Amino acid sequence: MAHGLTLSPAALAQHMIRMRLALMRNSLRGDNATNLYTGVSAGLILAFATIAVAVLWPAYLPLTLAAWLAGWIFGPIFIGGGNEALRPEYFSMLPATPGRIAAALLAGAFAGPAPAVNLIALMSLPVYGWRFGPAGVLIGLAAAVTTLITVVMISRVIVALIGLFVRSRATAAAVGIVTGTAIALCSNGWAPAVALGGADTAAWSQILVRVLPSGWGVAAIEAPWPLALAILVAGVGVIALLLAAWASLLSRRVVSAARGGVPPRRGTPRPFPSTSGARIAAAKELRAWWRDLVRIQLLATAFSYAIVTPLLLLALDVWVMVPFAGLIAIVMAAASSANLYGADGTALWLTLMTPGAERADVRGRQRAWLLIVGPAAVILSLAGTLISGLTWAWPWVLGLLPALLGGGAGVIVLLAVTSLVPGTDPHKRGGNPLSTGADETAETSLAWLVLLAVPATALPAAGAILLHPWAGVATGVLTGALCAWGLGRIAYRRLENHGIDLLNLMKHGPAPQAGKPTTADLPVQHRIGVTICYTIAWLPLFPQGVVPMVMKIFGIGDSSWFLALHLPPIWQWPTVIFMIAIGLLMYGYAILIPMRLNSPSPATTR
Repeated sequence: MAHGLTLSPAALAQHMIRMRLALMRNSLRGDNATNLYTGVSAGLILAFATIAVAVLWPAYLPLTLAAWLAGWIFGPIFIGGGNEALRPEYFSMLPATPGRIAAALLAGAFAGPAPAVNLIALMSLPVYGWRFGPAGVLIGLAAAVTTLITVVMISRVIVALIGLFVRSRATAAAVGIVTGTAIALCSNGWAPAVALGGADTAAWSQILVRVLPSGWGVAAIEAPWPLALAILVAGVGVIALLLAAWASLLSRRVVSAARGGVPPRRGTPRPFPSTSGARIAAAKELRAWWRDLVRIQLLATAFSYAIVTPLLLLALDVWVMVPFAGLIAIVMAAASSANLYGADGTALWLTLMTPGAERADVRGRQRAWLLIVGPAAVILSLAGTLISGLTWAWPWVLGLLPALLGGGAGVIVLLAVTSLVPGTDPHKRGGNPLSTGADETAETSLAWLVLLAVPATALPAAGAILLHPWAGVATGVLTGALCAWGLGRIAYRRLENHGIDLLNLMKHGPAPQAGKPTTADLPVQHRIGVTICYTIAWLPLFPQGVVPMVMKIFGIGDSSWFLALHLPPIWQWPTVIFMIAIGLLMYGYAILIPMRLNSPSPATTR
């Protein structure tokens, strides 16, 4: 097989494509198939929407293509450095040069739905070029091909850079800061754009989106044909440079030591404290937070998002989010910590082999998480409230802060033992140190569950604040303590009774259960619908429904990005009710359809 792969570059690329297609074909079952169908469906909608932009709003085409480029750049960062089906480590023993392997891996990278969907979106370039005649169409077709190769190569180079250079706490934190900032820009990046609106801003922004690699095709179409030809040739040259850089990075990645954490310092190791129980478990967990690059990156993502999001709104002189930066950080940090046992791999056997250690391990993980997240969240909350000058926010901050801290400490350990997602042991991780080897889709779903569950633990405190501003402080402290103690108790009791099952799950994955219906058993159209509903139902329910409802109740006049508050007063309440109803209906569909379709019919129960 290896001899056949090295016959020629074409044969090597052909085998890479066949392996990539085989991997994708063999994984198309269950939730993987649902996620693929849903992603392709959403991508096709966006692709045809891009073509519509080229027809109806051609001035916005460079900006739309820049959004596709941003997806290729930040997508690998969002999923922990990129999901590489064909890792370069697999082919390190082949007698082929790094350049040939890189070119073959590039060919394999195009054997998937994402490049095909992106190519459809790039058909907007010849559509845009039709305005400039037949020559514009030909230039647009050539630019579509070169742009596709360029954006895929940029994505691959970023993945290779992450896998090679993220070898320290500083670089892992830097990647986390970039990730958190990118997420904040995706959600509230419109604020500085609106604040900087004007003729001058529009002029330089039009130049900027054409300078980006995604805008070279538009620039070539609009330029005279000698300059257009020069732009296309320059694009081909950039592809060659990216391929050479990628080959060099891959060769360095293969020969470099792959590790997912920071080794201890040389010399005499620091002893653990002379204690036992939860305190020594907390000390162990604190060292894991300090050494594991995945945890460092996720924590930096949470806090950078919490800081950047209010700062973006300050461009519109909106200070309402500043006091709650610490609360946002708590929720985001909890979402990134929901798979504590899964991230540790099979190290759980150490706890299970120590009699009575389950309770100490759970309580120690709670203490460590509170020590890591709590002080920074308190400082952000107090400083943000003082700087903003919003005195009405003090009861909310002081009441919700302990409730969310206790709720987060309880929810993460409970989900860690009830919804564990198996991951690779830290010492066995591949050349990408920011990837745990776990199912990214399952981890993302778990994070969304935490984003809903942790704020729910603060609802009693919020209700008490509505009745009396300062009654929520005592309620928040009591609620947080009860959540941390009660949910932690459930967690260690489950660990005591089902620890062996969790260890078996981490070692061998979930065992198939005959006769148990799941979402994967639904028809394809219903699987797609359920996935889409679970993905976007929170948008109309919370940001466009519950939040503006609360703002109207308390008379907060800032309309921000809430649709209902931009409408005339007579339409605001109907819009709020409509958005909440849409969100509830979507969640109802996602929950009830699987129950109805998976329930046995009367004929089968006789």
